[in-house]
Amino acid sequence: MSLLKKKKRKEAEIPTSSMADIAFLLLIFFLVTTTIDVDTGIGMVLPPKLEEDVEPPPIKERNVLKILVNEQGLVLVEDQPSAVQLIREEVKKHVLNNGADPRYAEETGKALVSIKTARQTPYESYVSVLDEVWMAYFEMWDAEARALGYPDYGAYVNAIDEQDAENAIRDKIKAAISIAEPDAA
Repeated sequence: MSLLKKKKRKEAEIPTSSMADIAFLLLIFFLVTTTIDVDTGIGMVLPPKLEEDVEPPPIKERNVLKILVNEQGLVLVEDQPSAVQLIREEVKKHVLNNGADPRYAEETGKALVSIKTARQTPYESYVSVLDEVWMAYFEMWDAEARALGYPDYGAYVNAIDEQDAENAIRDKIKAAISIAEPDAA
């Protein structure tokens, strides 16, 4: 009787020699293709700096709507306490006044909104005031676009972009916002 010995089989192995290479390539792929949101702040186009020998243009006090945000985040419009939610209507009254009320601008093209803060003003307060001022302008532009027969200002912008035309609404109602520097402490 002969006993046949069974040969021991080698167990199957998964080749792992290139596993590190594959993991490294995947890591590089995901690092390259992933976008990381970066807070870029408030996007604003600043006017060019005046040369030293050039005087700034004269502006009548009547044409300037002064908004002050103090250290506690409280808002003063023309030195009167106000809520942030009321700024939008004040800006619209000021810009669209056309000389009717002596407290507001003489005409739309001369209206200016000045926002001034203290050095310790909370950033959130400043941004909420600036947002309200911009929203006032967007609402005025939207109303003007509707008067011209467009559903809204966005549709107007799309139409003039297709025609490579000038933005007559923005020429009529200019967003004149002055960000005044805080007083030295």
